Amino acid sequence: MSASFDTWRERFERLRANKIFELTVIAIIVLSALLIGARTYDEITHFQQWLRVLDVAVTIFFLVEILIRMAAERRLTDFFKKGWNVFDFLIVTASLIPMDDSEMVLLARLLRIFRVLRLVSMIPELRLLVAALFKSIPRMGYVALLMFIIFYIYAAIGSFLFHDVDERLWGNISLAMLTLFQVATFESWATAVLYPTMEHYPYAWIFFLTFIFLNAFIFLNMMIGIVLDVMQKESIQIELESGEGEAAELHGLRNDVRQLRDQLSRMEAMLERREK
Repeated sequence: MSASFDTWRERFERLRANKIFELTVIAIIVLSALLIGARTYDEITHFQQWLRVLDVAVTIFFLVEILIRMAAERRLTDFFKKGWNVFDFLIVTASLIPMDDSEMVLLARLLRIFRVLRLVSMIPELRLLVAALFKSIPRMGYVALLMFIIFYIYAAIGSFLFHDVDERLWGNISLAMLTLFQVATFESWATAVLYPTMEHYPYAWIFFLTFIFLNAFIFLNMMIGIVLDVMQKESIQIELESGEGEAAELHGLRNDVRQLRDQLSRMEAMLERREK
């Protein structure tokens, strides 16, 4: 019985690692996304039955696929040790809610939208980007806090200096912060904010240019630098885990050099003992 189970597990493991199987899963995920988008059009009301059949087929495929991946593990608990596996399991389980005319139909449609996110778990490059994004959030939080402080200072100054220009833009510090957010995004800021202010205060451009320089250039580049740094560390970690790539080769060379150094140290100790 155990030998038969191991044979089937090895077959499932080979199927899980098969590139054609992975590409098929990705194609089905894209098809699922297209089905969700098709339901937003009124012109497809005549094809509702076909869309429902395709949705059931996609749901069954995802269920079978997740069961194959679970069966390919030596122990079932190993499957849930990986965060992406847990994510896929939750998405597939949520997709089992039927798309009938009950009160759950809205919830079922909303949960099916998240099946598109399974592309992230299937494509390693997307997993790298998402992992780097989440790991960079704590460091980006400090930059965001510093940005908020600069926003608050400039908003306070702007509400004091320019409140008589336009009450809708500079009436209080909250409105001033919203105005500065528009300036930071470059959304019609010159014609709607800068030029009307300069009609009353010709040197107001100094206020706006220094604010843009701090937020749009310095802080934005700091955010990009943090993400790139985390992405580089994540890429090195993946190479070390897979044993491929430049980082893995360097790690192997360091281990070889360390072993040679230990051997030389032992040989020197042996020679010293013989001389004595």
